[in-house]
Amino acid sequence: MLLYFLISCLSFFFLSKSLSLPPWASETKTLLSFYFSKNPFINTSHPTKPDPVSPVLDQMSVLDLPDLALDCILDRLPPSGLCSMARVCSSMRERCVSDHLWEKHLMTKWGKILGPAAHREWKCFLSSSHDLDSPRHQTGHPCAKIISLIRSLSSVFRADKKQRKSCSQSSLPLDSTMSCFLSLETGRFWFPAQVYNRENGHVGFMLSCYDAELSYDTPTDTFQARYPPHGRRAVAIEKGVTWERLRAAPIDASPHHLYESDSLKELKPGDHIEIQWRRNKEFPYGWWYGIVGHLESCDGNLNHCHCHLSEMVVLEFNQYTVGSRWRRTMVNRRDHREEGSEEDGFYGGIRKLNCKEEIAMWTRLWPSSILE
Repeated sequence: MLLYFLISCLSFFFLSKSLSLPPWASETKTLLSFYFSKNPFINTSHPTKPDPVSPVLDQMSVLDLPDLALDCILDRLPPSGLCSMARVCSSMRERCVSDHLWEKHLMTKWGKILGPAAHREWKCFLSSSHDLDSPRHQTGHPCAKIISLIRSLSSVFRADKKQRKSCSQSSLPLDSTMSCFLSLETGRFWFPAQVYNRENGHVGFMLSCYDAELSYDTPTDTFQARYPPHGRRAVAIEKGVTWERLRAAPIDASPHHLYESDSLKELKPGDHIEIQWRRNKEFPYGWWYGIVGHLESCDGNLNHCHCHLSEMVVLEFNQYTVGSRWRRTMVNRRDHREEGSEEDGFYGGIRKLNCKEEIAMWTRLWPSSILE
């Protein structure tokens, strides 16, 4: 058992000299070296002259490591490290493109902003990719560039000249988790999500969240947001959108459909909410932050408050100044439907916020001055 352990560790040392490994690898090497020098079961008859390395050990490679040790190494590698290790040979390539390795990276970096709509968009892309091989589609189809990119990555998964005879060449599978990660990372795959305070915090969108298509820009670590056209308005594009302004859609529904509220009966003063609002019937809904307030007939004393028993619910948007037509509105909790007018816009469904993180996000976005 000890000999087996020594063989695994020594092969790891030799490998670390030729491969770029993460910082923890050199630390492990130092600790094990200290172990070898102090372990009484290791030959110490010549403490100043270490024993020569066995020729057998000198010829070992990373593929000679036990499966568990190799899996642990690959599990700790960043995406760039996995891509580099995939060049070794077909056996290593098969390990490095495994979904279980890339699912962790996908969830760590992208999990919070990829919702059901983004997953559907990716599946739609995969299903359409089968029709892209014909000359008619290779240049005109919107997914053609993504297909070309992923196929070009096949060079990453080919062995070098000395190994090509023993290692087969194959492209990265389009339906793999790795291809999804790389498509997001390169910004070629536009995915649906929502953006807080759209259009660089334009005053007309403060404390709101709107649907958009997003593309990642690696050099700046920001996103480009493409908002759909509203009525006569053309597509709006915003650059430099930061991670903290993004979220996956909280409900899996079209922004053009009214959300059927399921918490109206339990709303009471002080509750945090999001409500759908759109400027007119041609616009999609956005989500706007507000708080449930008291009826005018209530003095606000919680010991005597009966606002939660009323059919009408008061919604307050305190980012607007007192007296503003946007400051306050009322909805019917028993027979709620879209309410409003062409002048004041249309209010839709309501979500009660129970998650502290959601509430904290709106608090961080609070404008520095009261809006008119």
